[in-house]
Amino acid sequence: MTSTTLILLALMASAFSLAGYRFYNVLAPVLRGAKTNRFDHPADRVTGVLKDVGLHRRLLRKTYSGVLHAMIFAGFLVLFTAIVQSFGSGLYSGFSLAWIGGNTWIASAQEVFAILIVVAIAMAAYQRFVWKPTRFAGSNTADAWIIYGLVLCVVATMVLETSFHLLAAGQENSWRPLSMTIAHGLGTLGFGQEAAHIGERVFYWAHIGAVLSFLIYIPGSKHRHIVTAIPNIYFRETRGKGVLSPGREADNGLGISDIDQFSWKHKLDLISCTECGRCQEACPAHAAGLPLSPKKVIMDLRDHMFERQKGCAGDISLVGGVIKEETLWACTTCRACMDACPVHIEPMTKIIEMRRTLIDDGSVEPMLQDALVSLQRNGNSLGKPARQRARWTKDLGFKIKDAREEPVDILWFVGDYASYDPRVQRITLQVAQLMKDAGADFGILYDAEQNSGNDVRRTGEEGTFEVLAKSNIEALANCTFNRIMTTDPHSLNALRQEYRMFGCDYEVVHYTQLLLELLEAGKIVPANGGGKIVTYHDPCYLGRYNGGFDAPRSIIELSGYKLREMGRCRENSFCCGAGGGRIWMDDRTMVERPSENRIKEALSLGDIEIFVVACPKDTVMYTAAVQALGAEDRISVRDVIDLVRTPT
Repeated sequence: MTSTTLILLALMASAFSLAGYRFYNVLAPVLRGAKTNRFDHPADRVTGVLKDVGLHRRLLRKTYSGVLHAMIFAGFLVLFTAIVQSFGSGLYSGFSLAWIGGNTWIASAQEVFAILIVVAIAMAAYQRFVWKPTRFAGSNTADAWIIYGLVLCVVATMVLETSFHLLAAGQENSWRPLSMTIAHGLGTLGFGQEAAHIGERVFYWAHIGAVLSFLIYIPGSKHRHIVTAIPNIYFRETRGKGVLSPGREADNGLGISDIDQFSWKHKLDLISCTECGRCQEACPAHAAGLPLSPKKVIMDLRDHMFERQKGCAGDISLVGGVIKEETLWACTTCRACMDACPVHIEPMTKIIEMRRTLIDDGSVEPMLQDALVSLQRNGNSLGKPARQRARWTKDLGFKIKDAREEPVDILWFVGDYASYDPRVQRITLQVAQLMKDAGADFGILYDAEQNSGNDVRRTGEEGTFEVLAKSNIEALANCTFNRIMTTDPHSLNALRQEYRMFGCDYEVVHYTQLLLELLEAGKIVPANGGGKIVTYHDPCYLGRYNGGFDAPRSIIELSGYKLREMGRCRENSFCCGAGGGRIWMDDRTMVERPSENRIKEALSLGDIEIFVVACPKDTVMYTAAVQALGAEDRISVRDVIDLVRTPT
């Protein structure tokens, strides 16, 4: 056994032992996490990994960052062959990859991708040092620079070792144009054969040292996602986006009040975070100046988990201590953070779990407490008696069927704001009149309807959600209908997805889908938009949660309007700020309300006349935003129903 082999074995044993010990300290608290089943649907999970890792599906939503990451990712896959060559030749005399193209096409690939990695590192440095995206705020910048340096060392030492080898051997290799160019330059500088041999050995060991240093450093770096990203994506949540897991019942109450109560997948999230800040950038609460950054929530939970592992966490409480109450109440549950994350980390579900603890402890934001009391007493959040729920129907020239008393084709689940709020009742009346004129067979539940509980559940109030859901389910069980329609995306999500936990599987459609069906059947006709330029806001619970992107757009275009999309649209839509119970909470501490931010985005398009919505809460939020901005003379908020009419 040669001295080179002995030294290399000693270095590898030391490096792998140290890296293994560091990985053990990272993984130990993860493995202590609570049980959860993430082993279902293996084919879907593998497909997701191939798309998000192999194709960089989510990363490439930001072209610049996605491209540079793809260059580094692909580069390391190719340069792994060079690492194998270096370690193999040190361990086994005569080891070579020449038999599979190590001196030909593999050699050229190594040269090309070495250059691409250097270019990508330069792009990353420019982004971090010059461009400085705000989403990087709060991330570990020093860690990023160390990784950049280590990557450059791995690449540079590889190329220089090869260059000195070619010079020492007096070889010409057209498959390695970069190394040959450097070798010729070294020769011009006066490096002879003996000096070249020394240079080759120096950079060989420097390359070995850079690779092993990278291995040792990774476990304590955010770049450990090199190892954890694939399993974290594989074990992502595969249920419907609108389905929350049941509240975790601990000995001391509902929810999560201790870091070790989180499941192993939640903890795997914590060590997989890349600190890229895409979740922070997408978060409407963060944009509004509220004390919430999904990225910081994950980082703070991770740091607390590691401190607990070391035994130095002290007596600080998880909820209210590590994560402040005001941080938890700031979330709108729009899910943008989860959909933006390249490695499928789930900040929102962790926030809801901790909200459940706050609810269980009675630590509730005052205005939210009033809404929850009203929901418990009246079945709605507006403090109105149940008997007034259908009062709006008195302004119609006909009586809507009572679905409790006679069969209907369509059971219309109206929702709280559509039933009670004067700003939305105009839309509700239009929907009813149009359906009547189109000959639709529909009915409502009258005072048997209660709030669907969608946002109640997302505040963490599991008990009230269950009471509301079971009341609605009981009312629906006494009706005969083919499908449910609702104008409220929040109700759509609860009825279609959340009620499945009680064994109910309804066919539920948003009213824009029904309008499009009636339009295509010729039972309603589009209004004459006259080519007016409009923009459309995707409601979170219609679009991101339930995939309802196309029907509203089809109606807009068929109605003769010219649709101009905002930069944040479809899956990337920006929340109005009402979800997750935020519509029931105090917003006076906001620097800028999300709804106002959104109206400004629409106004920045230039000549937009109409801001089209398809959600009662959006009507409320954006009408108020236009008024607050004093923009009534520049833009008006209209519901999709305003764009259609019945044939004359």
